[in-house]
Amino acid sequence: MSSIHHLAVIMDGNGRWAEQRGLPRWKGHEMGVRAVRRLSEAACRKGIPILTLFAFSSENWKRPQREIRALFSLLERYLIAERAKLVRDDIRISAIGRRDRLPVRIHDTLSAAEEATRNGSRLHVRIALDYGARHEIIAAIQSLALDFAERKMEPAQINEEWLSRKLSPEAVPDPDLIIRTAGERRLSNFLLWQAAYSELYFCHKLWPDFEESDLEEALADFQRRTRKFGAVPCATAVSG
Repeated sequence: MSSIHHLAVIMDGNGRWAEQRGLPRWKGHEMGVRAVRRLSEAACRKGIPILTLFAFSSENWKRPQREIRALFSLLERYLIAERAKLVRDDIRISAIGRRDRLPVRIHDTLSAAEEATRNGSRLHVRIALDYGARHEIIAAIQSLALDFAERKMEPAQINEEWLSRKLSPEAVPDPDLIIRTAGERRLSNFLLWQAAYSELYFCHKLWPDFEESDLEEALADFQRRTRKFGAVPCATAVSG
């Protein structure tokens, strides 16, 4: 079992990958799907139980409609074509983010994939779709406010644990490591609450070019780090 219980990835660079090759941007997303497949298979081999992928942000609606349609079409095809294999490989698929703005076909296809794979225990792939961390936090606070209004709790009970449960009812642990590709060095409204003590790793490769060897480099870098969570390492505390 890997020391990483939850790996999150900001899959950046699909459009740039295509543009560099004189191809339409949707081609980059198509190649990005292949990278998702490679990463999922590698995560299984390395014993990483939870993988969260930032697929479509709440800000991505600003992109050209043609690109958005192509991206959702690719997602639909992937979920349909891979469903049986995901079940065989004991992989669970679920989604986080808003669902009220998704095209009906995507919503239904996603729900069907979630239902078909819900017993998967080898790897849980969470797709962040129409996702924004600020909206997620606001929704959690609104839910807490409703609990208070209905006298299900008192203000003094509101703490980190309560909010964390609202953000992740399934008690998914915070990501140990967040990888971002394409050389950018920001979280872009991704898992802001959950990333409080996550280790960050920035890879210069564009997402379609991300290979298992790149994952191995990120994991090796992670293993060299000392995670203190705000405390003092034991050896240092004893010596001084």
